[in-house]
Amino acid sequence: MQAFDSIRKHIEHIKAGDYTALELTEFFLNRADADSTNALISIDHQGARESATNADETSVLNGIPLIYKDIFLTQGWRTTAGSHMLEDFVAPFDATLVANLSQAGATMLAKANMDEFAMGSSNENSYFGAVANPWHQDYVPGGSSGGSAAAVAAGLAPAALGTDTGGSIRQPASFCGITGLKPTYGRISRYGMIAFASSLDQAGPMCRDAEDAALLLSLMAGFDPRDSTSAPREDAWLTDIANTGIADRGPLKVGLPREYLHNYTGAEIEALKQTLEGLGHSFVDVDLPHTDAAIAAYYVIAGAEASTNLSRYDGVRFGHRCENPQDLEDLYCRSRSEGFGAEVKRRILTGTYALSVGYYDAYYLQAQKIRRLIVNDFVAAFENVDVLLTPTTPGPAFKQGELTEDPVAMYQQDKFTVPISLAGLPALSMPCGFRNGLPIGAQLIAPAFREDLILSVAAGYQRESDFHTRTPEAN
Repeated sequence: MQAFDSIRKHIEHIKAGDYTALELTEFFLNRADADSTNALISIDHQGARESATNADETSVLNGIPLIYKDIFLTQGWRTTAGSHMLEDFVAPFDATLVANLSQAGATMLAKANMDEFAMGSSNENSYFGAVANPWHQDYVPGGSSGGSAAAVAAGLAPAALGTDTGGSIRQPASFCGITGLKPTYGRISRYGMIAFASSLDQAGPMCRDAEDAALLLSLMAGFDPRDSTSAPREDAWLTDIANTGIADRGPLKVGLPREYLHNYTGAEIEALKQTLEGLGHSFVDVDLPHTDAAIAAYYVIAGAEASTNLSRYDGVRFGHRCENPQDLEDLYCRSRSEGFGAEVKRRILTGTYALSVGYYDAYYLQAQKIRRLIVNDFVAAFENVDVLLTPTTPGPAFKQGELTEDPVAMYQQDKFTVPISLAGLPALSMPCGFRNGLPIGAQLIAPAFREDLILSVAAGYQRESDFHTRTPEAN
């Protein structure tokens, strides 16, 4: 068996009797135990073996092992969100996403490392230590789903699940040379997913190729009455994917946003464009004029929502409790000071300030107005094109420690992904080249609930290229 085979390839081998789900799980457990990237927080050897042994041969996934970002609740298993605050928290139930994939036959192999409470762009903010990029371990894997991205890139599992608030699936997918899909906001239930910014958080698959991303999306998605933001959608194309794969949507009109490309110096997007032109797609320049305001608006909105969501971790009801508090104020102060890391504290303070009396109108309300302008930009663009093509990140992965003392520069790593999150749109990052031996990703963006369009373009491109098949072991 091959560590870097796709989910669909492993399913074919299991059906053909080449190996069993248990043998596949044992194979990946051995790889996980030998991992040198610190991609995983915990591994469930016994549970994974039991699940694989009992895998239903008629299920869609038939025992395929998956890795979950440690932000998804998993019943009876520790869920930490990469934080000392939740270091010993054992979830009492499964997140809807976890339950849906388990019902589809997935085996839960491990929980992936992550930036604390999903706050970060490098996976250097985890209480459990930084994650290394499998392509070059002196470099970051991206964040906050860096453990999930590194795990797939290193061949620890065929796929992993991540979350994306401002680029936390797409950016690490780009840095690690894999395919990552952020679905439309509301496509996948957030029930049982530890909240960072509730109006932005969305779960998604991180895989070797677009076909696997589509398969997992079809199994993860669906209306959930326990999540008030869950969309009651029934898209026929989504239910057909498990059996027929990604449908070809034919030649599409692809928009090239000037604001994304005017400072991008790499040749990767131009080469990708030529490949897509050979497949019949056409290109037109478009404008997204409020792009430059997205980073500032995002960090005000996300920080404000984080300060509210994380207020429950007070040492009384939830989370770490300090030793021998002198009084209630001491309990609150020391429990939160000890439990949260520096980046989480920074965002809580920023968000609390933006929501405070006298500053709400000047910061939070203005950020929401900018968010509406950004949404309107995308609406106008999609009147003339089917999808948009941009770089995923300004460049390849950066070295560990390079930006840790400059949070503003760190935040700029998300400048190509944040606008899409503010608009709630679906977007996919796929490998499109290498620079200095490190992967480069391209981002495809579609109108709301039209993941089928970007999946079709990505699948077509991946049939004509091999960047998604390259691995660190062969580098």
